[in-house]
Amino acid sequence: MKKPWIVIACAAFIVTLAMGVRQSFGLFLPQMSVEIGISRSDFGLAMALQNLLFGLVQPFVGALADKHGAGRVVVAGALLYAAGLVSAALATDALGLHISFGLLIGMAQSATTFVVVLGAVGRVVSAEKRSTAFGIVTAGGSLGQFLVVPVASSLLGGVGYEQTLWIMAALVALCGLLAIGVAGRPAAAGAPGALAVEEQGAREALREAAVHRGYWLLNAGFFVCGFHIAFIATHLPSYLDDKGLGIEIGAQVLALVGLFNILGSYVFGRAGDMMRQKYVLSALYTARSAVIALFLFVPLSHASALVFAGAMGFLWLGTIPLTSGIVGRIFGIRHLSMLYGIVFLSHQVGSFFGAWMAGLIFDATGSYDIAWGFAIALGLFAGLVHLPIADSPVKRLQPA
Repeated sequence: MKKPWIVIACAAFIVTLAMGVRQSFGLFLPQMSVEIGISRSDFGLAMALQNLLFGLVQPFVGALADKHGAGRVVVAGALLYAAGLVSAALATDALGLHISFGLLIGMAQSATTFVVVLGAVGRVVSAEKRSTAFGIVTAGGSLGQFLVVPVASSLLGGVGYEQTLWIMAALVALCGLLAIGVAGRPAAAGAPGALAVEEQGAREALREAAVHRGYWLLNAGFFVCGFHIAFIATHLPSYLDDKGLGIEIGAQVLALVGLFNILGSYVFGRAGDMMRQKYVLSALYTARSAVIALFLFVPLSHASALVFAGAMGFLWLGTIPLTSGIVGRIFGIRHLSMLYGIVFLSHQVGSFFGAWMAGLIFDATGSYDIAWGFAIALGLFAGLVHLPIADSPVKRLQPA
């Protein structure tokens, strides 16, 4: 068995590259919409399809990783990711963008981000340290956002979007090399949270989750997280540009979100090891609504945009170690990638609506006001639905 720190480090760097590139896509909207001749809703639909495909194939990719190991899955995903970025650079119309940014990259991201690598990490760390380990890997995605977004912004201004996408393709291809650190087939037994008497099959795990009310409440809450992330990442740069702050502030804001989420992911991961994870999640979602409301209430300025970015960044992906931690706690980690993959599908359905619907609202009204209102209401909803979750391990599993 590999040393846990090697698996955690490689998983974190895989997520750093894959998520860092992904979080820069909103910066491409102004330039690509002009060069290709598409509307914001066209671009938003490409991102929405990406988020939806990211989620739709996640349970299947997670099941493959549970059976064959994360390494092979990550290599395949890295190659497909690079191909999608190159295809986006060559796209000449909305359909080409929907296929490249939407279909190809959406499927690729499912194999190079959280669901697959967290399953590998969960098998090499003890239950009492699992949430913290998940938080460290999640912070990798934020580090990527902090590092890659400014680079993408600079490249866009210097060499244009086509060359920038080629460079991004080279970056994500490196995930294939890092896959060595998370490679290896999962042990059939003996892992924390494995069945006490006999190996549990995938079908039995799915049936067990399907009748667990708390599992569906987690799905509902993660839908909201996806809506928030996709709406802000896709449309906030353009929102600030519309208000006269310039597109450059959009890059600063997205980078700052990534910087503060490095801290937030670790803090919420640690909190999940020290407190009831469902209560921490409830507080996190409620705080998101409060931050958005305050952002809209105060006069918009460069300073207020940066403060908003810092606050939202702290709350950005702290949901991931907590949500995946609850899934692992309830059902164990033998089928964690598959079961968390289904919850992540709900996240990506929310992302679909966050990216696409906001674009439709803007095209119809010339404003994002209604979309901001949805974001606030959904955050309050998510704060409530986590409270009644029964988060004790199911009786036929050993405590995870």
